[in-house]
Amino acid sequence: MTDPAAVERDAAEAASAFAHPAVAPDATAAYGEHPDHVVDFYAPRGDTREPAPLVVLLHGGAWRAPYDRQHVTPFADFLARRGFAVANVEYRRGSSVPHQNAEGPVAGRWPETFDDVAAAMDALPGLAADVLPQADVRRTVVTGHSAGGHLALWAAARHVLPAGSPWRLPSPPMLRGVVALAPIADFAVAEELGVCGGASAQLLGGADHWDERLPYADPAALLPTGIATAVVQGRDDIVVPQEVAEAYVAAAAKAGEMVGLTLLDAVGHFPLIDPAADACAVVAEEISQLAW
Repeated sequence: MTDPAAVERDAAEAASAFAHPAVAPDATAAYGEHPDHVVDFYAPRGDTREPAPLVVLLHGGAWRAPYDRQHVTPFADFLARRGFAVANVEYRRGSSVPHQNAEGPVAGRWPETFDDVAAAMDALPGLAADVLPQADVRRTVVTGHSAGGHLALWAAARHVLPAGSPWRLPSPPMLRGVVALAPIADFAVAEELGVCGGASAQLLGGADHWDERLPYADPAALLPTGIATAVVQGRDDIVVPQEVAEAYVAAAAKAGEMVGLTLLDAVGHFPLIDPAADACAVVAEEISQLAW
């Protein structure tokens, strides 16, 4: 049973992260026809005489419909104030109607969630060139929180997807690296721990599709990538426990690749995207180490 004090701390951290008002973007562009096929762009603040690295941000929320990109707009603004150009990506998430034996809104859509992230990543260099000329797309870092951390790792691994995958790239994507924040990075371990109410299995379409689809979706199965990867994780995270991140790092090591793992003491799930938290500055520094 989860410690009541830990639950109380997690609720307080979530309240702090969600207390910031949404920050409007400087520009928005569409990468497809669906209403969720949009990217919000935030221009780097301060001295913009030189192009700034582009941070692609993929929001979390267990791939469920109620959670969209708005809750990470303060984090996007935080990164922009640190001198980055930021692209906050929306994508299709699960239905608002419970099904697949889920107690609440189901997590993700197969294959639409993956279709959207792949399409957005492919379109971003052109979109950024059109609407955010301050962005240097040659210095792109992908980051994401929780379920978005999964998508960030997945986006950087498309060149190692199984042959025949519609999302597979012929060569590694042009990325400086990935910074995954408390990512759902190993689906088997996440399901063992009941992360987000079985969201990983729901994302794959339910237990009947688990074995078939896991090799196309699980970051722990898509290694090595050859792309610089860092994971930032709170030791006190009860939403996506550190065991999930550690399993991914171990899988990378077994595949011959070193993934950086930063474990933050006395930090839970939400401070990583909370501009008021010290952990958010740690995240920005991890991004800077890859981008600059």
